[in-house]
This record gives sequence, structure tokens and C-alpha cells, in this order.
Amino acid sequence: MSHFSTVQTKIKDRPALLEALELLGYNVDEDVKLENPHDHTHKQWQVDVGVGDDIGFRWNAQTETYQLVTDLETWKQSIPPKRFVEKVTQQYARSIVHTTAKEEGFEIEEEWELDDNSIEVTVTRWV
Repeated sequence: MSHFSTVQTKIKDRPALLEALELLGYNVDEDVKLENPHDHTHKQWQVDVGVGDDIGFRWNAQTETYQLVTDLETWKQSIPPKRFVEKVTQQYARSIVHTTAKEEGFEIEEEWELDDNSIEVTVTRWV
């Protein structure tokens, strides 16, 4: 029997999470219920951020982070769940860097995605 599982992340900022998912090309809905017809014990889970009908993120007040909520047994994405979390986390970090840089008066000059999938960002600020 399949069921929803939670995967811990270090994601804390909801707007940055939304932006990260949108940058990755996902359609995002807020405050939705995930349904799993294969799971009779946990048929629905309320999530803060939903991606489709079987992936979401819900706020964990104890850890003050968002948890990935999905059915790992019926995962439909083209990449494994671990890689999905890595990609979301990378775009989340990119969003946080951009927001923080702008708040501190910096401008994004250049940005590169390198062959090893890392991202380099050059910011400048006139003093």
C-alpha cells in the first residue's frame, strides 16, 4: 500500500519556495489538499504549497521549515525525489541570494550555471 511520506528540507521562506518551483517550470497552487486514492489511512494531506495532485510542501512549526509531502512509491516525476529536492533547494538558494542582494543595495551583474550544476553570481554596489 502506498502512502504519503514527508522529506525534511531546510527551506524556510515561502515566497522563495514559490519562485523556485516556478523557475523549474512547475504549476504551483497554495493551500491545497493532496489526495492519494491508493492510501486508505491518509487519504488527504493539507499542504501550503502544491505541485500537481501528489507533491506538496507543508510548514513544520517545530523545525520552522517546509517538508516535502509526496507518495514516494508512486512518484511520477522524471527525476528521483532526492534530485527533485536538490533542484528545488538550488533554485530556492538562488532566489534568496537575489532577494538579499537587492535588499542590501546590490545589483546582479552576471550569473552562470556551470557544468557541475553549480551557480555563480556576481553582484555589484556603488559606494
